[in-house]
Amino acid sequence: MYNDMQLDALRELANIASGTAATSLSQMLGREVDLQVPRALALPLADAVDAAGDPSETVTGVALPLEGDLEGIVLLLISDEGAAILCRLLGVEPGSDVAESALGEIGNILGASYLAALGSMTGLNLLPSPPTVLTDLLGAIVATVLAQTAGDCDFAFVLDSELDVAGEPCAISFLLLPAGGGADELLTPLGLAGTTA
Repeated sequence: MYNDMQLDALRELANIASGTAATSLSQMLGREVDLQVPRALALPLADAVDAAGDPSETVTGVALPLEGDLEGIVLLLISDEGAAILCRLLGVEPGSDVAESALGEIGNILGASYLAALGSMTGLNLLPSPPTVLTDLLGAIVATVLAQTAGDCDFAFVLDSELDVAGEPCAISFLLLPAGGGADELLTPLGLAGTTA
């Protein structure tokens, strides 16, 4: 288990990253973007899936496999409603190939921004691979993503992001699924590994 100090450090990392992500998204969308991370959780995988939402809810998932100093996968989950808002702001038809590509690029920008901030704070080289976009039940997306990691992840960091684009609210969950032992690799450079609640 991770204690409040460790989770506060992760939340602070996420908030620093969200500023970078908001700037990048603002340039892409041509609108003012505000991005907050009110909740940072470090959970066993089953609990992390529950924290991300209802497994039977249809969502768009953007998966970014990790390369570099940390193995694992980043998964961004966008609700149907949030996806529709983002598509409308981009002027694309929800559910179309163009929409999928656009949501993949938004996920790529968010994921890469979070990883860049984590990397700069920890000294780790965290490189996202090109994104895969899936629209399905949340539970099915998580199962598919886990199959890609050969079941090596038993733990996840969950960052709930509250995105506000020109007054339009949109919630996006960011899950970092580090391969075995990867969580400590992130926390060790912050002087927080091995501290338990």
